[in-house]
Amino acid sequence: MEIKEAQKIVDDWIKTFGVRYFNELTNMAMLTEEVGEVARIIARRYGEQSEKQSDKQKDLGDEMADVMFVLICLANQTGVDLEAALKKNLDKKTQRDSTRHLENKKLTDDNI
Repeated sequence: MEIKEAQKIVDDWIKTFGVRYFNELTNMAMLTEEVGEVARIIARRYGEQSEKQSDKQKDLGDEMADVMFVLICLANQTGVDLEAALKKNLDKKTQRDSTRHLENKKLTDDNI
């Protein structure tokens, strides 16, 4: 699915099942909460913290999808075309960082 399509699907879902968008500040708080849930899984599953039994059943992909959903809601209600914004951002990163990471000695296999 393309990002534009995802934005339309989320908008349709909100209008059909969600009644209306939460305001931007509420959605920002929700986005922060969802990112925190992703961080919790990453920190415990891939980081140095131990994973609680109750966390082992959590689906990282589902939590990431929650982040995307709320981010798309924010984009829709603020008039951001995420597909165009991502393309522009990648172009910016490519121009700015075209050799930066390739030349970063900290990123070589010797430093893993």
